[in-house]
Amino acid sequence: MTVDRLPPPAPPPQQPVPRAQVLAEKAFSALEHFLHIEAVSGVVLLAAAGIALLWANSPAAQSYHALWHTALSFGVGSHIVSQSLHFWINDALMTIFFLVVGMEIRREIHEGALANVRLSALPMAAALGGVLVPALIYLAMNAEMPQRQGWAVPTATDIAFAVGVLALLGKSIPGNVRVFLLALAIIDDIVAVLIIAVAFSGGLDYGGLLVAGAGILMVLGLQWIGVGTAYAYVIPGAILWLGMLKTGAHPTLAGVVLGMMTPVLPGRTRERPLDVAMRAIIDLRARATAPAPEPEGVAAPLKQLRQAQRDLLPPVTRVQIALHPWVAYLVMPLFALANAGVSIDGVDLTNGGSLGAMFGVAVALVVGKPIGIVSVSWLAVRLGWCQLPPDVTWRGVCLVGLLAGIGFTMSIFIATLAFEDANLLGAAKLGVLLASAMAATIGLTWGFFYARRLKSGPDESVGESAASTTN
Repeated sequence: MTVDRLPPPAPPPQQPVPRAQVLAEKAFSALEHFLHIEAVSGVVLLAAAGIALLWANSPAAQSYHALWHTALSFGVGSHIVSQSLHFWINDALMTIFFLVVGMEIRREIHEGALANVRLSALPMAAALGGVLVPALIYLAMNAEMPQRQGWAVPTATDIAFAVGVLALLGKSIPGNVRVFLLALAIIDDIVAVLIIAVAFSGGLDYGGLLVAGAGILMVLGLQWIGVGTAYAYVIPGAILWLGMLKTGAHPTLAGVVLGMMTPVLPGRTRERPLDVAMRAIIDLRARATAPAPEPEGVAAPLKQLRQAQRDLLPPVTRVQIALHPWVAYLVMPLFALANAGVSIDGVDLTNGGSLGAMFGVAVALVVGKPIGIVSVSWLAVRLGWCQLPPDVTWRGVCLVGLLAGIGFTMSIFIATLAFEDANLLGAAKLGVLLASAMAATIGLTWGFFYARRLKSGPDESVGESAASTTN
């Protein structure tokens, strides 16, 4: 169909704006820009962990632990579910985090770093080394039960924190280094999800599988009839979550399932969304500039405009954009605040292998991650199975390996599943926190000298990369 061209807009009349409004607009604009800087979310996450540590080791430590054990109840009539605040954060709120992880994986498989074998070969090989070597190092240091159960703790990488630390190094780091780190961390998350599903889920309750299957069928049904609004999927998602909880699997896996099911293409519409938007704008202008404009009459074209705006973006992109600030500045900081508060006086490192668990996690993350990532990447390139991306040198691969040692969110999450003993859990958390701080510091130091070398001799770095891929 054809749409009339819009006439040139008349210049808007100049209206005086109060100075307070101008200052407020500038402040909110600066805040919005600030919140979209990747490094900021990492700083907020680190601040939340720091507050938790200080709180748990202060005279008010009892209030810290009492807060997360506070019961929070939901229900209708006689059907009431009562769980601790810690449960609702770790098992319910973190489902939103895993939903975003699932959508990120879905996008990368469709059109990103995991779209084909050639693109994903190197990060897949690197991630494999970054999982196996830390696990083996930990098991070598903790061969006895029950500390052996923590073998999966140092296998994970915190995407937000690692990418945020990399962003602190500025634009002097090649963009493909960031893409490589992001792809590796996403594959790492896939492995972590599989580990949670296989190693830390109890015997399956098939009744729960039926409930989860009903939730999945409801999602597929809504997608089949073309329902595009995300709010319609809240109830099927909740049913899927309850089913996963009933099965004995970790309920946050429901977020991964939903994320992987989110469509990566815009929904089918009778008209092109852009045509609908143009027609709505023409209608809106005509109604708004009428001699006697009616506010109710403006509502219809505004609704069409919002519908067209929604249909222009694929659901996986639209929902991820909407959820990202909530995950980065609410879900993950709350998780860090609830889980990073380890009372140092309350952890007895001389009892029950706790010292071995702490050092096992720390050494596996700080040493095992870079060794596993760099060595397996070098071997894969040397054997001709894959090659380094453009502008990525072996120094860049080392930087990625060092930053991948920042386990933090996912590592602490796995630790809460791996250890029932409070002393071992506290020791493992201490190991994760120490390792994440050390990996970030070493990575920043290495990245600083790497960036300086790139500035002083870019041709040499590129030549190194080319030589490495052709040998």
